Amino acid sequence: MKKYQTLLFDVDDTLLDFAAAEELALNLLFESQNISPTKEMEENYKKINQRLWRLFEEGEISRDEVVNTRFSLLFHELGHMADGVLLESNYRGYLEEGHQLINGAFELVSALQNHYELYIVTNGVSKTQDKRLRDSGLHPLFKEIFVSEDTGFQKPMKEFFDYVFVRIPNFSPEQALIIGDSLSSDIKGGQLAGIDTCWFNPDAKPNNTGILPTYEIHDLNELYTILNLEQR
Repeated sequence: MKKYQTLLFDVDDTLLDFAAAEELALNLLFESQNISPTKEMEENYKKINQRLWRLFEEGEISRDEVVNTRFSLLFHELGHMADGVLLESNYRGYLEEGHQLINGAFELVSALQNHYELYIVTNGVSKTQDKRLRDSGLHPLFKEIFVSEDTGFQKPMKEFFDYVFVRIPNFSPEQALIIGDSLSSDIKGGQLAGIDTCWFNPDAKPNNTGILPTYEIHDLNELYTILNLEQR
């Protein structure tokens, strides 16, 4: 079994339940605009949001363009003129309150911190991720939190990982593992950076991308086996 020293964790849908936080924030945002939320609205938002973040990951648009246009685009589809910047600010406030943990996440990280150097590597907005990690209790368990907004680059860009690696004392790529739910961001990024990867795939989604992780797990507790560590 390979011996690792540094574990890099994604946040959303890996340690924190972003879907739950997002659903609550969207409902509150719609209600603040006197619009009764529906599943169709939520799905339309997700399609727009995912498309924009994908363009961001590919370096085609900026993070500001993602967050400041997604709601104006959504509300335009609903026949409403909207201030995308203002809506984003309101949504961000609601989203910051969502810090629901993925099952087993806190226990896993608590156990691993005694054996590994733990770091967060996440795309997103620094203030939001910082608050959610602090409210969840996870923040103090990590050596450092790396957010794309601060680095100037985003996963899967190699530059993001270069930024991270030079800031980790005695970092060795051969002894590093990234754990995340996104093939296009976490796994592809890890591969471009030359480190091993672990795809967290709780819904057992098919992988038709050609991006092949070093490991695939469907439950966070399976990481204990990969690390040859006894579960608490």
